[in-house]
Amino acid sequence: MFDIEYYPGIICLLFDKLFIVNMEEIIMSYTAFAGTRVIVSGKNIEETIVMCNEFIKGGHNERLAVFDDASGRAIDIDFRGEIDEILARLETHPVLGCKSENDEVPEKTGHAGRPRLGVVAREISLLPRHWEWLNAQKGGASAAIRRLVDEARRKYEHRDRARLASEALYRFMWGMAGNFENFEEATRAFYEKDFDRFLKLISVWPQDVRRYIENLLDRLLPLENAAAEEEKKEQ
Repeated sequence: MFDIEYYPGIICLLFDKLFIVNMEEIIMSYTAFAGTRVIVSGKNIEETIVMCNEFIKGGHNERLAVFDDASGRAIDIDFRGEIDEILARLETHPVLGCKSENDEVPEKTGHAGRPRLGVVAREISLLPRHWEWLNAQKGGASAAIRRLVDEARRKYEHRDRARLASEALYRFMWGMAGNFENFEEATRAFYEKDFDRFLKLISVWPQDVRRYIENLLDRLLPLENAAAEEEKKEQ
């Protein structure tokens, strides 16, 4: 569990959401909990913060948390000041901000077309035989690496998406339900893919928490099935 105290009007614990629809498209939305009760769902970060702020200003004292269906990453939001000030701070937020010191810089090149493709320079370490093989490929090392990455993304797409969805569900359980009855048993059942037992074990959990998990599971199961089909084709 996250060991975080909640001070009304000062800090709210948030979990950012990156629900991956496919490998090229990312949709961001959030579900906010007050205690174990959902107060907003399916909104972007700005709308979520506005509603959380209104909730705080209304004098409610429950701890707020917003969960990401895909990553479950925790984000601290500074709720001091007026709503315009709170939202303005998002631009420099270390996770949600539009720009940061770690932003990727497009590769500088004399080729007129490459910057428009969003090519990014990174350093990788390979053995001499790897570089020799890459340099002998059509288009050189960079083009060969891009082709290999794209091929792997297509080949393992369903497995990657299933893994991300599985990790998201566990992160939500760990962050929201780590102290709930049957948590350890439910976790074992989940990773053993005994989903009938898993659902039975979490049936005693608060309704909104349980429904959120069931929604994540409904999203995961088709991906698990597609990933299993991918593995069968390779055998």
